[in-house]
Amino acid sequence: MNKTRLSVCMMALAACVVAVPVMAHHSGAMFDATREVTLTGTVKEFQYTNPHSWLLVDVKGADGKVTTWGFEAEGPSTLGRAGIRRSDFAPGTPITIKGNPHRDGRPAATWASATRLSDKKEFNPRAGFAVR
Repeated sequence: MNKTRLSVCMMALAACVVAVPVMAHHSGAMFDATREVTLTGTVKEFQYTNPHSWLLVDVKGADGKVTTWGFEAEGPSTLGRAGIRRSDFAPGTPITIKGNPHRDGRPAATWASATRLSDKKEFNPRAGFAVR
């Protein structure tokens, strides 16, 4: 095998080795895509960060106990393309939010959509993936 062909093979192998951890990082296997939760609560915090943003929502149960749920979304660039800004979800904002829950029962889910109760505006973070 000549040196050029060997170099190309080595670079391809290196790219594959690097890609495996990246693909594992972006796995959504911990969330159950066959189920959806719909919860109403108030925004505790909006972590508008890379590589994933989190919308933390305080939800009051039937027993009066408050549980903080974490809803995962993509980073700010994808959310921005979906029209979602950090200022849309200030702490204390009442919302109804939908998502696919964590498989192990923890209070976490992927963020599918959220409706701000004050003006009924709906936010869909997945819209940031749309090709325009």
